[in-house]
Amino acid sequence: MKVSDTGPTRFHLRVVGYIPGTVQQVLVLNASYEPLNVCSLRRAYVLVFKGKAEVVEELDRPLRSATDTYQWPHVIRLVHYVRVPRMVQRKISRRALFARDGWRCVYCGTTAGRLTLDHVIPRSKGGDSTWENVVTSCAPCNLRKGNRLPHEVHMELPARPRPPAPVLFIRLATPKIPQRWEQYLGPYATSTAAA
Repeated sequence: MKVSDTGPTRFHLRVVGYIPGTVQQVLVLNASYEPLNVCSLRRAYVLVFKGKAEVVEELDRPLRSATDTYQWPHVIRLVHYVRVPRMVQRKISRRALFARDGWRCVYCGTTAGRLTLDHVIPRSKGGDSTWENVVTSCAPCNLRKGNRLPHEVHMELPARPRPPAPVLFIRLATPKIPQRWEQYLGPYATSTAAA
């Protein structure tokens, strides 16, 4: 990345090909190349400029300030390893639950019809709204199960529900995953529900 020694330390970047109203996203990798999250182009540039990250992949477009031209970061890697606490779980959300379960009913496997959320152990019986207790269900299966445990109505979970892999949240945050990101996201599971 080109950094000018002259002029003010604050740069105003002009993004060539920038479409107003859209956020240009950059994949952030840990020092170990593990995907951490997605950030804005501006945030990525600041991390690189301050020496906290390095550009791993760049786009063929220029990133211009008033006086200089820089590389357009597409994937950056943090210079120092950041320990990610595995005990801290992300907040549960409908969209993440549907994605974790593959947008299908965990009981019958259908993808057709209206999907709902089902508490494996009903809330009336002490079940919490946690990743390990909430699954995606179609309306007929949810109605059939009702306020009972799955084995009481001869329904079976194919796998024990678990929190999703962190990569799932990157995939949800980015409407369309760029092909050049796949090599960094591929080795990491997108779902741990079936594991």
